[in-house]
Amino acid sequence: MIIIYGIRDRLNPIKAKLSDVIQSCMTDILTLPASKRAHRIVPLDKEDFYFPADRSDSYTVIEINMMEGRKPDTKKALIKELFNRIETELGISPVDIEITIKEQPAHCWGFRGMTGDEAQDLKYRVNV
Repeated sequence: MIIIYGIRDRLNPIKAKLSDVIQSCMTDILTLPASKRAHRIVPLDKEDFYFPADRSDSYTVIEINMMEGRKPDTKKALIKELFNRIETELGISPVDIEITIKEQPAHCWGFRGMTGDEAQDLKYRVNV
């Protein structure tokens, strides 16, 4: 699951494209199926979004929640590809993007009535 935070006036006009860009990176780097999109977009009023003074109103925070198992190089490649594609396709400078990857053990995930470590039918690999 991915949660995206930004200033409402900046985030709303680009949210569909930003979601597409993020999902394409997830598909290309993590080999997730394109249909495996779980994005939550949280547009905030400017007075509710505090961020460093040297960032612009385009400042965007992307939290990626996933089951643990990806290699450090894979996660680094994902972060770098997100910076690259967001800048190229949306014109947001990497200085205005903050990305965090939060990993939890598979047994801490619950979906389709089971925990992640019980799922035997995932259409993607976690250990990449």
